[in-house]
Amino acid sequence: MEKKPKEAPVELDIQQKINAEYLDGKVLAEANEASREFYDKSRYGEPLQKKFQYSLVEALYLLERGKMTLLKGNKELSFDQLMKLAVKTEANLFVRYAAFKDMRNRGYIVKTALKFGADFRIYDRGVKPGDDHAKWIMYPVAETSMLTWFEFSAKNRVAHSTRKRLLIAVVDEESDCTFYEVNWKRP
Repeated sequence: MEKKPKEAPVELDIQQKINAEYLDGKVLAEANEASREFYDKSRYGEPLQKKFQYSLVEALYLLERGKMTLLKGNKELSFDQLMKLAVKTEANLFVRYAAFKDMRNRGYIVKTALKFGADFRIYDRGVKPGDDHAKWIMYPVAETSMLTWFEFSAKNRVAHSTRKRLLIAVVDEESDCTFYEVNWKRP
């Protein structure tokens, strides 16, 4: 993936805030004008009956951008408070969040990819889920972590079998990301 300048995400144009609630490790919001607009323009959350459910990294990002108000009971949660709760439920959260945030800041739509056996699926700029397929599956890894050849091969095989490109996001200690795109080549 070529290094492109960071662009302002589309959702920064939206003036409304999403009012959401943290319940048992999940972030839910009523389906109203604000939550629908964020979904329609930038695909934040997933429709779930008469609500929208947000991944923890989506909620963190929206909180950090001032685009979400999050309540746990009667108490409003800050970004730091949600981060403390989320770290308990999601392994590797700091690394995952840094990669998610970097891609979103570059204008890409980032969704979870558990059904593909990956952390995230990334849609090319201008493409929304449902309009077309994701171009990449992304695995965020800490710069200090190690992958065995078996783990690397397994990640590449998942990407290939789902007809997506493999994107490894290497996150350093300052939360800066370097992205490596891996492709199969036939000799």
